[in-house]
Amino acid sequence: MIIGANFITSLAKFDENLASTFSEVAFLGRSNVGKSSLINSLCKQKNLAKSSATPGKTQLINFFEVSCKKNEEKFKIHFIDLPGFGYAKVSKNLKEIWNYNLDEFLRLRTSIKLFVHLIDSRHTHLDIDMNLQEYLKTFLRADQKILRVFTKCDKLNQSQKAKLKNEFKDALLVSNLKGFGLQDLENIIIFQTLGFDK
Repeated sequence: MIIGANFITSLAKFDENLASTFSEVAFLGRSNVGKSSLINSLCKQKNLAKSSATPGKTQLINFFEVSCKKNEEKFKIHFIDLPGFGYAKVSKNLKEIWNYNLDEFLRLRTSIKLFVHLIDSRHTHLDIDMNLQEYLKTFLRADQKILRVFTKCDKLNQSQKAKLKNEFKDALLVSNLKGFGLQDLENIIIFQTLGFDK
């Protein structure tokens, strides 16, 4: 289980000097999908990751040190909150720089063991999300995994949830508002990054 977390640093791009001795989890998704809110919920802190009402506000790659405990053993991992894809109202030139920096970071940051791809459960087939899945697969290594997580599932009724689970059998449904699915996600993260059985 996650027992604590703290902010470490922010980067604009890949920095080989920021080495990691821990396994890392990268949270990706389009702007306003709820990345920061989900990180806060998992870490049981309200204001750890800064969320914004303005889509695209998170422009840096933010690192958090997360303390975990399994039985009596304690260990640490890193959560990485990445800039959202999509909405940001910035110049085309700046957006191209972001995309280049993100691409370089994701390909070269070898300590990432799990890519958590967040998708709004009400908008499941957007091109931006389909393209992100395919993009990650172009450089995914044998020791890395992609986990599809559908957010804001409290907005769905039971039949909509059932349809979603049936179509995306390997995906997880969560709701920050209701706390739905968060324990399962926490278990999967710990299992995937550290090899502990759930």
